[in-house]
Amino acid sequence: MKAMILAAGRGERLKPLTDTIPKPLLKVGSKSLIEYHLENLKHAGISEVVINIAWLGKLIQKVLGNGQNYNLNISYSDENDSALETAGGIIKALPLLGNDPFLVINGDIWSDYDLKPLIDKKLQGEAHLILVENPEHNKEGDFSLENGLLKNTGGIMYTYSGIGLYSKQFFEGLRPGKSALAPIIREKAEQRLVTASVHNGLWTDVGSAERLAILDNNLQR
Repeated sequence: MKAMILAAGRGERLKPLTDTIPKPLLKVGSKSLIEYHLENLKHAGISEVVINIAWLGKLIQKVLGNGQNYNLNISYSDENDSALETAGGIIKALPLLGNDPFLVINGDIWSDYDLKPLIDKKLQGEAHLILVENPEHNKEGDFSLENGLLKNTGGIMYTYSGIGLYSKQFFEGLRPGKSALAPIIREKAEQRLVTASVHNGLWTDVGSAERLAILDNNLQR
């Protein structure tokens, strides 16, 4: 199985930090955000990783190289200076991801989620998402869960963690170009093609300087 790390975003809400450092290379604790993902993927048994890049992408390539320092094989899907958003980035990278289901991880999150069960999972639909309890910045949540199926509405709402297992079929028929992933997930959920489970451990969406500082402080301790 291969994995893709979404790392092409500009990081507007983290300016001025991201004026010179791409968001995935921001450090928390003793290493950069993306290095935690690489280590977790290796620990789970993944050896091939695709990273999409755009803003300051060459710096990401320079720091991570071909992945040999992490005992991984890293390849890059270069979106140049115009990031294609989440779905657009995955669609562009599909030729690098092969025909089997693949992991997708947002490059700007941190979590203690163990990827191994997700890697071992047999898809019952076209994707399986990991959900978390709603953080302060997303109190209303994104999705609910009913008998293992992802639902767009429901009594108890959860937040999409940015970690998911996707089949190539999930993206079939979608046109290349800039597009977001959330509307596609919602459409597939309506078709009962997406399953999900809840992670009750630690998780942070590093979408602001304040959340970055809190995570860094917690990891330093």
